[in-house]
Amino acid sequence: MKATVKDVIRAMDVLAPLSLSKDWDNSGLQVGHPDWPVGKILVALDPVLEVVEFACENHVDMLVTHHPLFFTPLRSIRTDTPEGKMIQAALSHPLAVFSAHTNLDMAQNGVNDILAQKIGLKEIAPLFPKEQAVFDGNSKGRYSFGRIGFLGEEINLSGFAEIVKQRLSLESIRVAGNPRLKVTKAATCCGSGSGMMELFFSSGAQVFISGDLKYHDARDAEAMGLGLMDIGHFASEHIMIDALVSSLSEQLDGQGFEVEVFACDVEKEPFRVC
Repeated sequence: MKATVKDVIRAMDVLAPLSLSKDWDNSGLQVGHPDWPVGKILVALDPVLEVVEFACENHVDMLVTHHPLFFTPLRSIRTDTPEGKMIQAALSHPLAVFSAHTNLDMAQNGVNDILAQKIGLKEIAPLFPKEQAVFDGNSKGRYSFGRIGFLGEEINLSGFAEIVKQRLSLESIRVAGNPRLKVTKAATCCGSGSGMMELFFSSGAQVFISGDLKYHDARDAEAMGLGLMDIGHFASEHIMIDALVSSLSEQLDGQGFEVEVFACDVEKEPFRVC
């Protein structure tokens, strides 16, 4: 059975309900028409020009990304700008562009769960206090930013940092805190975790693992006798791609749609260590 853009959107809404998106976010269909046919889907982290051009060159019908193409309203569409070039390329192909951002962060088995599982945490639970978590319409699940879990054994901060690097295939990470700090419980947040510091401090975890952490976050953690690991924004979220390819394929296959879903392999971390 042939699929359309709206069929893929419905499948994504099962995996990451749009109702979970934050008010400031812009998840959903960014470019395209709900009735366009879809036979080939590319999954990526960012809808940058390189990814959009790759999708068009490979005859992709729909690009599903984590980060939205637009965060703020456009005043104009100029094709001599990066955004304008992407819109022109997508409409000319045509290529539908769809994003699942904060809803995919918060969803069960979404980016935050994937990060916590990848690091090896056990007994994973939402980082938010129970009364602040968001319940779905059927009260079957609890959703929030951030996760917390146990390591399974006590290890010092320095040793745990090496494990995190290995599990995420990273050359380096930024670590703050006493290297000999004993760690049994860790908190995580994909993307930018700086706004979650107070929740971390009250969580009972000894270390917080996220991206985009600030200088004063590190100083505050030091003062509290706790640890931080900044693994970078890209590394904390790029891990979702293979999982989303698998889960979206399963959703569409289960509904009888003949759609190829594959991962984008041209993206790379924008920062490099010199």
